[in-house]
Amino acid sequence: MKKSYIIALVAFLFISVPAKSQIEFGVKGGLNISNFSFDKKVFDKSNQTGFFIGPTVKFSLPVVGFDISALYDQRSADLSVYMMSETLAKETIKQQQIVIPVNARFSFGLGETASIFFFAGPQFGFNLGDKSKKLFDEVAEWKLKTANFSINAGLGAMLLGHLQVSANYNIACGKTGEIELIDGIKDKANANVWQISLAYYF
Repeated sequence: MKKSYIIALVAFLFISVPAKSQIEFGVKGGLNISNFSFDKKVFDKSNQTGFFIGPTVKFSLPVVGFDISALYDQRSADLSVYMMSETLAKETIKQQQIVIPVNARFSFGLGETASIFFFAGPQFGFNLGDKSKKLFDEVAEWKLKTANFSINAGLGAMLLGHLQVSANYNIACGKTGEIELIDGIKDKANANVWQISLAYYF
């Protein structure tokens, strides 16, 4: 059901674009600086870099435009479990997904060769592969949600009409996953990330 909503949204955006708008296709990639935030202090995590890559399309209007991408996105974090201030074990957890960010863009020209822009919008993610993983010799289990929703906000620059650099913060809305120990202790996590990206439009 959620996937049908996304397809309908993308179709609506394409149909509603005015005829005078400029449409550009490109390729986008970059780095995720992951921050898995756990609620309790049974688990500890450290940041780790992931990546994303995929096609993107940009619609430019006189004042505001928007872009849509379909990206393979990987995020991970080093996870430790501890009790009484003693670390018992460490392991890396990963999240692989297809994400569809839809961002509104507000641009300001700096001459014919460059412009800066601010952007914000929703992002829809669909996890790939296994939705759960046994950890720490099967004394714990990490479970991912099948789909998730987040918000992007950031800024960037267009250079020479084709090259785009940007940075943004991706804020998870709701839990990304949940970890559970065999004794029943549970903790949920939100995977927020800083993202640095580079795109080229043809």
